[in-house]
Amino acid sequence: MRFVGVVAGVLVIGTALSGQERKGVTVELAGCKAVTPADWREEPLPPKSLRMMQFKLAKAEGDPEDAELALFVLRGGGAVEANLKRQEAKFEIPPGVKREEAIQVEKFSFGGKYDAYLQDIRGIYLKKFPPFAPDAKITRVPDYRQLYVIFEVQENGSTIVYSMTLLGPAKTVEKHKKAFVEWVKSFK
Repeated sequence: MRFVGVVAGVLVIGTALSGQERKGVTVELAGCKAVTPADWREEPLPPKSLRMMQFKLAKAEGDPEDAELALFVLRGGGAVEANLKRQEAKFEIPPGVKREEAIQVEKFSFGGKYDAYLQDIRGIYLKKFPPFAPDAKITRVPDYRQLYVIFEVQENGSTIVYSMTLLGPAKTVEKHKKAFVEWVKSFK
C-alpha cells in the first residue's frame, strides 16, 4: 500500500509494508528530494509541534538512548547566522576542549540550489524542558553531539528557513553521521 502526504510544505511519500523489507521515506524540502536510510524510524509528531517530521536513529552499543532527527520549516525563521549561534547556546564546551574542536561548520550546496551549512557540535548538552519556557529546568547531559543543517529559500518575497537537527549521545550520532551527511547531500 502506498501513501502520500504533504505537511507544512514537505512532501512525504512512503510505503506501508506487511512482512516485506522496510524501505526509506522520501522527503522533499524546497523542491529537492531524497530517500532516508531504511533503518531510520519515522515517528508521529507531538501535538502543537513546530516539527515537520521526526525520526529515531538506533543507539550505539553502550549509549543510553537513540538519537533523534527533527526537520523544521519556518517562514521568516531568522537569519542563518543567528540560528547557528542559537544551536551553539544549547551546548557547553567541556573544560580543556578548544572551541574549534567542539564546534565545526561546513558550507555546502543543498540540492545544487541553496547555500547550506552543516554544524557539528560536541559537548555537554543543556537539555531544557519545556524547550521554549523561560523558567524551564535545564539538565546538563555530558557527551552529547548535534549535527545541524540549515539553509534558506526566498519565495514570493519572503524567507523560508529549513533546518534539520540530529541530536543524541555522541557515539550514536557518530554511528549515523556518514549516512546522515550522505542523505543530506543526496537531495536533488
